[in-house]
Amino acid sequence: MAFKDYFSRQAADYASFRPNYPAKLFAYLASLCRERELAWDCGTGSGQAATGLAEHFQKVIASDPSEKQLASAAAHPRVVYEVAAAEKTSIPSASVDLVAVAQALHWFDLDPFYAEVRRVLKPAGVLAVWCYNLPKIAPEIDPLIEDFYSHTVGPYWPPERRLVEDAYRSLPFPFAEIAVPAFSMAAEWNLQNFAGYLSTWSATQEFIRGRGMNPLDLLLKTLRPLWGDEAAPRRVTWPFSLRVGLAKGGH
Repeated sequence: MAFKDYFSRQAADYASFRPNYPAKLFAYLASLCRERELAWDCGTGSGQAATGLAEHFQKVIASDPSEKQLASAAAHPRVVYEVAAAEKTSIPSASVDLVAVAQALHWFDLDPFYAEVRRVLKPAGVLAVWCYNLPKIAPEIDPLIEDFYSHTVGPYWPPERRLVEDAYRSLPFPFAEIAVPAFSMAAEWNLQNFAGYLSTWSATQEFIRGRGMNPLDLLLKTLRPLWGDEAAPRRVTWPFSLRVGLAKGGH
């Protein structure tokens, strides 16, 4: 399956304006591993998950097929960034303690990716995949974001986006799945931060490319009086979904 590159054009913004994952998530995933020698962050983008994993593993291989995304990733002494497809890597067999996929599984060709996961995982290795859906801010703001998502840029979402809307529940997951705790994902953002995040949406960028105008201009005009002080941060939360599976010989 050809690499569908929806994010290289806004790689720098992606690194600046995507939310960070909760630190408790990485501590939990590390606790599932018998060893913490090597983690593979597959589809790392600009490395939001890789640097979090590096707090718990001796080494993290963070791969992505987009060179521009990786060029915007934060450097970390225990993270090695590599340009590679999810379905075929140079990672040695049976060497990985944890495979993590953050907000990227819906882009993969699943059968060959899962085969690659089985190849690289240690016998007691762990696969963790997660995604997050539409942000929530306040009752007077949320419907405007939902309308922007569904109608303004709605026609420009790739079909894979439906898998995120379904919180990955409908994806095949051929590993020994375990029950996981709930995690919350949140950020304190001013209006400029939030607008930057919306600009990283693939559908926003496809709208701009197709229509020659930025759909955020009209949305921000509506949001400003509802937000209040544009420089003042507001709490933004995202529905968060995590699935974890164990390799053969796992716990």
